[in-house]
Amino acid sequence: MNNKIYLQINTDINATNEILSWFEQINQPPLTNLQIWWELQTLLVEGFINIVEHAHKNLPKETPIELEVIRFKKNIEIRMWSSGKPFDLVKQLQETSELEDNQQERGRGLKIMSAIADKLSYEPTEDNRYCLFISKSY
Repeated sequence: MNNKIYLQINTDINATNEILSWFEQINQPPLTNLQIWWELQTLLVEGFINIVEHAHKNLPKETPIELEVIRFKKNIEIRMWSSGKPFDLVKQLQETSELEDNQQERGRGLKIMSAIADKLSYEPTEDNRYCLFISKSY
C-alpha cells in the first residue's frame, strides 16, 4: 500500500489550515497511533513555516511551494520544494541550542523537527530549488 498526494501553494503563512486539511487525505485508513499523527502534522506545519519565514522571506507571496506526501506500509515521507537562498540544515542544527536552553525564536522549529523526524534533510535539486525531506515511521 502506498498513497501519494501533491499540492502546490503560495508562500503564505496563513495557508497552514489549508495544508492540514489537504494532509488529512493521507490518513486513510486512519493511523491508530494518534501521537504519531500529531507528530506528522507538526512536521508538516513546521517545515512549511520554515520555508515561508526563512527560505522565501524576500520572495513574492506568489512564489510556489510544492508539497508531496507518500504513505508507505510503515512510514510517511514528506517533501517540500522551495526556492530561495542556500541553507545548511546540518550546520544550523549543530549551532542551535537544545530545546530546553533555547529561548530564541530562531531554530526552535528545526530542533523540534529534528527531534521527531526519523530522517530530515534539506538538499539542493537539479532545477535550482531545495527539497526539504522528512520521513517518519509509524
